[in-house]
Amino acid sequence: MRADLNVPLEDGRVADDTRIRAALPTLRLLLDRGASEVVVCSHLGRPKGEDPALAIAPVEQRLRELLPDPRVRVLENTRFDPGETRNDPAFAARLAAGRNLYVNDAFGSAHRAHASTEAVAHLLPTYAGLLLERELVELSRLVESPERPYVAVVGGAKVEDKIGVLRRLAGLADALLVGGKMAAELAAQAPLDGGAEVLLPTDVVAAAAFEPDAESRVVAADAVPDGWLGLDIGPETRRVFAERIAGARTVVWNGPMGVFEWPRFAEGTRAVAEAVAASDGFTVVGGGDSVRALEELGLAERIDWVSTGGGASLELLEGRELPGVAAIPPA
Repeated sequence: MRADLNVPLEDGRVADDTRIRAALPTLRLLLDRGASEVVVCSHLGRPKGEDPALAIAPVEQRLRELLPDPRVRVLENTRFDPGETRNDPAFAARLAAGRNLYVNDAFGSAHRAHASTEAVAHLLPTYAGLLLERELVELSRLVESPERPYVAVVGGAKVEDKIGVLRRLAGLADALLVGGKMAAELAAQAPLDGGAEVLLPTDVVAAAAFEPDAESRVVAADAVPDGWLGLDIGPETRRVFAERIAGARTVVWNGPMGVFEWPRFAEGTRAVAEAVAASDGFTVVGGGDSVRALEELGLAERIDWVSTGGGASLELLEGRELPGVAAIPPA
């Protein structure tokens, strides 16, 4: 079973076990259906070869605490083997050796054509896990006849990382609310094609330096002082964004509105998170930073679907084929 156990570590321990818990329903199903052994594999971080700091041991320990079944075995970090990212058939063959079937439950890695997500699927009878299946069902509601009004909220630092999904959402949604550094970048580019109304910040919290305690003040988005940086959306933009979200029947949010890790510049992300959580419509949140903000604010349980895949969910919304999904035969 390919799981997404790529979790944050702190001092050699799992700091957030959300993704480990998300793998449990499929593991329990396989065990309940009589599997004599379930061999779980996952990558962890982006090691360049074997890296003791990214060994899978702390993740395995937490998984065993949550599911103390001796039939579950966890392999070492798949990216310790260079064949993983090369989608090497030989590495896939080693993963498949002695196994009866393959289950992919790692939606967060489904956009990667790696040996443990794509090549191995051609060597064994292959199935989608419960989490991957649910991700596809829920995210499809954002592109197949979504209930309207449909509002998409996109933030983050670099517009080039999300330009594909921005263009697609401009054609799918009724309104596209853009925050974070990418809002300034997008303002300097040609308008997005599509029917969506694109709303950029009208005011920002600007700071004299990229520091958590730097001098800051609210200014118009087009009047940031030379040398200063816009590190959050301002109060008027927060009000407008929250109002548009409140009136929506479908909402998708990916990316923070500013440097939310610093309390002084977290209010924009907080305002969006609270508005999405309060929405009466169908709500989806994806992307590590957005999900982290929800968790820290205690709002995750009020969202209809919190996606475990940042890049994968964006590529799916963009309309791109996910190799790990395409390799699974139709039911």
